[in-house]
Amino acid sequence: MKHDGALSFEIGRRTFLKAAGPGLFILIPSSSLAAIDQARGGQRSYPDDLNAYLRIGENGRVTCYSGKVEMGQANTTALAQMLAEELEVRLDAIDMVMGDTRLCPWDGGTNGSRSIKYFGPVLRAAGAEAREILVQLAAERLRLPASRLVPRDGFVVDRRSPSTRVAYGSLVKGRRIERRLEKKPALKAPSAFRVMGTSPVPSNARDKVTGRAVFAGDVRLPGMLHGRVLRPPVHGAQLRSVDLAPARKYPGARVFQDDTFIAVVHPTREGAAAALDAIVAEWSMPVATVNDATVLEHLQAHRAESRTVEERGDLVHAEGLSTLIFEGTYFTPYIAHAPIETHSAVAQVGAGEATVWVSTQRPFGVQVEVARAIGLPEEQVRVVTPLVGGGFGGKSAGPQAVEAARLSKLAGAPVQVVWTREEEFFLDTFRPAAYVTIRSGLNADNRIVSWDFHTRFAGDRSSEMIYDVPHVRTRATGSFGGGGPHPFGTGAWRGPGSNTNIFARESHIDLMAARVGLDPVEFRLKNLANPRLIRVLREAAARFRWTASRSPSGRGQGVALLDYLNTCVAAMAEVSVDAKGTIRVKRVVMAQDMGQVVNPAEARFQMEGCILMGISSVLSEEIHFEGGDVKERNFDAYEITRFSQVPEIETILVNNPELPPQGCGEPAITAMAAVLANALFDATGVRASRLPLRLPAAG
Repeated sequence: MKHDGALSFEIGRRTFLKAAGPGLFILIPSSSLAAIDQARGGQRSYPDDLNAYLRIGENGRVTCYSGKVEMGQANTTALAQMLAEELEVRLDAIDMVMGDTRLCPWDGGTNGSRSIKYFGPVLRAAGAEAREILVQLAAERLRLPASRLVPRDGFVVDRRSPSTRVAYGSLVKGRRIERRLEKKPALKAPSAFRVMGTSPVPSNARDKVTGRAVFAGDVRLPGMLHGRVLRPPVHGAQLRSVDLAPARKYPGARVFQDDTFIAVVHPTREGAAAALDAIVAEWSMPVATVNDATVLEHLQAHRAESRTVEERGDLVHAEGLSTLIFEGTYFTPYIAHAPIETHSAVAQVGAGEATVWVSTQRPFGVQVEVARAIGLPEEQVRVVTPLVGGGFGGKSAGPQAVEAARLSKLAGAPVQVVWTREEEFFLDTFRPAAYVTIRSGLNADNRIVSWDFHTRFAGDRSSEMIYDVPHVRTRATGSFGGGGPHPFGTGAWRGPGSNTNIFARESHIDLMAARVGLDPVEFRLKNLANPRLIRVLREAAARFRWTASRSPSGRGQGVALLDYLNTCVAAMAEVSVDAKGTIRVKRVVMAQDMGQVVNPAEARFQMEGCILMGISSVLSEEIHFEGGDVKERNFDAYEITRFSQVPEIETILVNNPELPPQGCGEPAITAMAAVLANALFDATGVRASRLPLRLPAAG
């Protein structure tokens, strides 16, 4: 184990082969990773000596190991498709093992729409190399030249005599075979795809809809106890005194106090809750200095260093070229992840080792957290990730796993910790409240000549200028992580930073178009040079049947455009506003260029999910608070999109097969704030620069 700025995981080859059992292993050497790391800007995801690998069993089944996790985005199916394509096996012959720190290669986490984009090429390379090695082995077995043989559906077949063939599994015969190719085979061209680009039914779909799918909260172990932890009533409260005696009298309960960590365990979940309620605690309450009504002013008063994201041209000179100057401030509030599955974990801590089953997006990160909490070497802590019932960035850390492990160590038995809905809302790391200031200039030709963009506390993702502007300065202060001016924890929320930054940029672009009387699509096209962005915008406009008009037109139609980590998206929406000021989304059309599409149906499902989650994040979601006191602690107060609010949705997958697969899980959601705000302006003439969208009160 080493720490050099980014966590990496090393395991000896002999140790791995012994642990994994018989089969054919394809190990990707560090040279194959160099190109991947270069494409990622030098950021490493996988270890040098062992990263992506697969195992071919004697029965011919292929097991694929990935540090990624499945949390509703169906990457189990898409990754299996990529492997099946290169390895030349049937899709139903592949078994996926994901998020198990003992079996899988290290991975930085399932986030940022990176599973297919970054792990997929490694997996395809493994499949291609395995395919060629199997042909070599078959040539040796059949005493035929390798050029005469072809891999097909789990067999190596003689081209001249198709009845002469040998199964992948029989080539292995239970032996551990390790072989490398000096010359790496090329990946298949899109024109040769047979599995990629299709939409098979996800392998776990039946289990999910019948309730048989196993999540961390479903795990049961012999002798398992249920744990509950004492929580402060508000963030920042300090424990003054505590009386544990009433809880200790509760039948079957055991109570533990380890410094400020106070918790109970009981054979039943209800018993643990009752014992926790019996604890008598007194707290000193912090003075509230900020609330949801004053948070923007609070952030504006906070001083922190800024960094330059991009800079070109001369803004002072550009202002002299400008005939119109525009200024705007755009604000996004704290919102919750609100996953249906709350943070859950089961821990079994024994003598010198521990196993934790946990709902997390970062199993290897949780491994480190648990190991430190219970004083074990990291390699002695195994984290197993069942299906995750929604993460959205909120399950990047594993506090519930740490709590379960500490209690298991104290109790000497397996312990499950499942947060209540109230705990989920209270302890969640919220999307941070953040704001952006923009100052821009247009010349007499209605071309954008200057752009000064400063984002604060959102992070810099998607803050770069996507339009053709000669004089640009983009700065960022703070990030979406915790600390800084926030009264409680903040962190990644689906499309971190991008939601705020794209809302600001695309609202401001619309503001400029309206001021000079240009149709918002026409104005964007006039200021674009990127051919992919132009294409998605034209595709969306054609499907939407957009007709040019000056805003506000009263039609309630809006547009937004973005490049999210090289996935290009154009969104158009139609909204209506009733006499009470209620905003209803009637229709959304979205075009997305994500390069090669591995699974079209699942890509569309991800886009649709982003649209629906985006609607509620824009129209209704906001955390109200008074200092550290979070007001919304369940779905009775925190409103998300309902079935009755689902609009007509049309998705367009823009064909771009020559570009490798890009991200799909997050890009679409980052368009929703801007497209709906712009549609609201077109309907009413009200320019909303603060979320959630609201019309000013009458009178």
